[in-house]
Amino acid sequence: MENLINYAKYYAQHGFYVLPMVDKEPIIKFADHPALTEEQIDKIWLLKPFAQIAVRTVDFFVVDIDRHDGGADGFKSIKESGHVDWFPKTLAQTTAHGGKQLFYRKPKGTEISQNIGWMPGVDIKAHINNYVMIAPSQVGNGRYRWANSLPMADAPEELIASINKEKTSSTLFTANFVPNFNGRKSNTAEFFEQIVNGLGETGGRNNALAAFVGGLLVRNVDPEVAYRLAKQANSNTPKALGDKEFEKTFDSIVQKEIRRREAMDGGGQGSNGGSGEATT
Repeated sequence: MENLINYAKYYAQHGFYVLPMVDKEPIIKFADHPALTEEQIDKIWLLKPFAQIAVRTVDFFVVDIDRHDGGADGFKSIKESGHVDWFPKTLAQTTAHGGKQLFYRKPKGTEISQNIGWMPGVDIKAHINNYVMIAPSQVGNGRYRWANSLPMADAPEELIASINKEKTSSTLFTANFVPNFNGRKSNTAEFFEQIVNGLGETGGRNNALAAFVGGLLVRNVDPEVAYRLAKQANSNTPKALGDKEFEKTFDSIVQKEIRRREAMDGGGQGSNGGSGEATT
């Protein structure tokens, strides 16, 4: 495997917030930290000579287009949206698994929302503590490669408005009318709110994710839908769980739910444990 230290230093010299990666996971604490210096990069790569590279989405955001076998096709989603003109030519790379990522500058004074599942097969990576792997990093047998050498373009206002549409919809409630609903919240209401509010503080994110996913699965929510809802909740968490940690927790809860159902089936109570629909 190639030593990427010179690439890491090059990106740092050009203003990127570089992260050293092993198995798509950062090996340093980075949330809200300043960018690594070249001296720090030297020290890190001395200890981890085959670390790969990611960069934080601080001054730019990424339109992450993916194509899943038997699932969502982000390229098709963009084509069928009728808004191909929202995506001007810009710096782009192909991902290790055949997807494509478009890099756009964040406009000054305008917030870009993190938006996982913005379109089927299309995610928006924009939070300052989020990151994307970057060429020529290698993941498994695949490698990230630059598709061009263009500068980052400015994103059209229409693209930004569409990405941020969920935020702008909150203007339904004006300063003169903010409803206050009293009373005990159901578990289902708390699930809905958690999708928007995220998984909470750093120390409890894994437990919150586990409880969130478990609560969906026990209510017979389709695992793929539960996965997408959990991804959205994680993306709305200020210091979101990394991909590897998220996948590990999600898979663990799915396996736990499978065992629970098998045990209930063994007791002759049926796949739903004979308890009917979960109380909400």
